[in-house]
Amino acid sequence: MDTSFLAFLAISAVVIATPGPDTALTIRNTMAGGRPAGLTTALGVSVGQLVWAVATSLGLVAILLASEPIFHALRLIGAAYLIFLGVQSLRSAFTGASASSAGQRGHPAHALSPGKAFIQGVVNDLANPKMAVFFAGVLPQFASQGQGMLSHLILLGLVFSLLTFVWLALYASAIASAGTLLRSPRVRRSIDGIAGLALVGMGVRVATSER
Repeated sequence: MDTSFLAFLAISAVVIATPGPDTALTIRNTMAGGRPAGLTTALGVSVGQLVWAVATSLGLVAILLASEPIFHALRLIGAAYLIFLGVQSLRSAFTGASASSAGQRGHPAHALSPGKAFIQGVVNDLANPKMAVFFAGVLPQFASQGQGMLSHLILLGLVFSLLTFVWLALYASAIASAGTLLRSPRVRRSIDGIAGLALVGMGVRVATSER
């Protein structure tokens, strides 16, 4: 196997395994809608990453990064979205009336639908300016130059998105498998609170970061 591709896999593994907005959202949505919502969130995140890969191959991400006003607007939109999701989770933690509140038999009373979870995953990833920086800064370093570079960039993006899906799907499955423990309202509200604080904190960090 090409050493350059192995290096790409190693860097991708580190980036993917580092907790961030996509991980926090997957945990939150799995709590709110069970395994289906968690898996579709992971799928949505992966689709968002594939969009970034295609945009990078077409040169659109480079244009985005070169335009300070557009990049700044994307950063603020992404930050606002993360804070919005975080506030929702915090409100659920304090009131106990949330999509992750369990019924008497452990089933969500108002479960987050897989479709909505998928959309949230896509939006969450596309609104993350760090993804634009990663795809524009890392992928071209591992793509073959000249003819075929576009397809190579898309292939690397596909590999990255598949690895992300597998990692987040494992997160979702592990949380869903712990359903008996997580049926406790106190535990659910604690996790809602932790996820909410994490999302708000990430939103503030995105809003105040330079790049």
